[in-house]
Order: sequence, then structure tokens, then C-alpha cells
Amino acid sequence: MDPLSHLLSLYPVRTALDVRCRFGAPWVLDHEGTPRGVAPYHLIVRGEAQAEGQTLQTGDIIVFPHGRAHRLHIGDPQHASAPHSAPGVLRSLANDGDGPQTDILCGEFRFDAHGSAGLLAALPEVLVVHTAGRPDAQSLRHLLRMLQEEAETPRGGSAAIIRQLASALFALLIRTWLEQALAVPGLFGVLAERRLQAALNGMLTTPEKPWTLEQLADTSHMSRATFARLFKQAANATPADVLAQLRMARAARLLDEGQPAGVVGEAVGYQSEAAFNRAFKRQYGVGPGAYRRRAPE
Repeated sequence: MDPLSHLLSLYPVRTALDVRCRFGAPWVLDHEGTPRGVAPYHLIVRGEAQAEGQTLQTGDIIVFPHGRAHRLHIGDPQHASAPHSAPGVLRSLANDGDGPQTDILCGEFRFDAHGSAGLLAALPEVLVVHTAGRPDAQSLRHLLRMLQEEAETPRGGSAAIIRQLASALFALLIRTWLEQALAVPGLFGVLAERRLQAALNGMLTTPEKPWTLEQLADTSHMSRATFARLFKQAANATPADVLAQLRMARAARLLDEGQPAGVVGEAVGYQSEAAFNRAFKRQYGVGPGAYRRRAPE
């Protein structure tokens, strides 16, 4: 498994795509803030929109990973007509504006707010990806086109097809973002730095190994000092911090699968169940048993 696939498997995401907006200018779409772990997104499938001080064009995607309140609009919001319900395979909104039309598909990425804390911390407040005319976004552009077709001309099975297509959206979005962004933070910063990918892959595939700084540096064919400096620059964290984070993310997934705490602790590199319990509680605020008994989010 490649490092990005492995990393995303530690932080499962549920994708909902449930609203289609068809607005004629002028229009405004206000979105309230969402709880931790719920990240609204908007796919501009036709036309353009203003958001966060920038113009979004056809094929652009904007995500709010930390759920902050936001506004999309075209023209003076004071003169925008109120949206109303319209028929469609998705919940649909339209307005009475007679200017240029914008079509938007809206949904949410839903994370385990506790188990995915490390992933969320590595995502910016606002994430924008462009697809139009970009070779690095070809797969994502094809996915958007299929979603648009199923939403606009529903046929038998359209709702199920939209649901299945949307499940691939987050992985494609993150891959394209990594290829487009000039700089990315945290875990993704390590992933984006090719010289560190071997070390990250080692942490992901064998988290139970008692990795030392020297061993990680050797996988990247660097000196200990060079590796530590480059890693800190990319991740804004030490290799030990990232290894602990990945171990706990793996532990959370195994606990979700019903594995006993002692087995999970060994699987992520702890010889003592007590030491594993302490480390897990530092990361998630509760011990492994309480985490497994928590109500699903």
C-alpha cells in the first residue's frame, strides 16, 4: 500500500453529498459553522462563485476542514433572491435570479472527531483545489463530471451511484491538493516531501518496530542531523511525535475492530499494556476501554 493510501486508511472519512444548488446571479449561500469533525465542501460544477476573498471557477472545490461558518455568493448579497426548494435526485435549491447561472454540489466530510484529530490538525482552515485544465486533476475532474451528470439527469440508481462516487472524493481531493499546494503542514508535509517518504512508509507499515532516529534517517539515506532538521521543517513536529501519533491512530482503528487492548498495544509497539494505556489516554483523553465503549459519532 502506498503511503497516502495507508495514511488515509488510519483516518476513515464518511462522505455525504446531498444538496444541489442552481442559482442565477445575484445569489448568496450562507453556511453555518459545523461541529468538530464535520467539514462542509462545495463543488463548483458550472459557473463561478466568490468565497473567502477569491473567485471559484467551474471545476473548483472548496472545503472547510474545521467547519467554520462561510458564505458563497455572486453579486450583491443584499439584492439576492431567497433560495427555495426544487425537484431533483438530491435536495435541491434554486432562486429567481436571472443573471449567469452557477451550479454547486454541496456535502460534508465526516470524521471521527477524536480518532481523526491528527489528520484534521494537518488540514488548513480553507482548502481549495482547482481541476480545470490541470493534468494533475484529471481523475478528480472525471469524478466531478460523473457526479454532475447523475445529479442533473437522474436515472435508475442515481442516488446510489452518487453515494458510491462521493466515497472516493476525499482521497482524490487530498491527492490533488498535495500535488498542487506549494506547502502543506503536519502529516501531509512529511508525505509531500519525497525525501521523507521512505521513513514515513516505515512508520506506517511497521509501527510496532522500536524505531530510532538513526534507523529512520538510514531509510532516507541521510545523516541523523539532516533527517531530523528536514523532518521538523516538513512536519513541524519531531519523528517521535509523528510516530506516536500514527501508532495511536492505528490503535484506535484496531480498537474499533474489537481487538483487546493488550493485543492492540503490542501491535503498535508497546510491550506493557499499562504503558500503552497511558499513551493512548494522553492522545485521546480516555483509556482504550472507554474509547471502545464510546458512542459512535
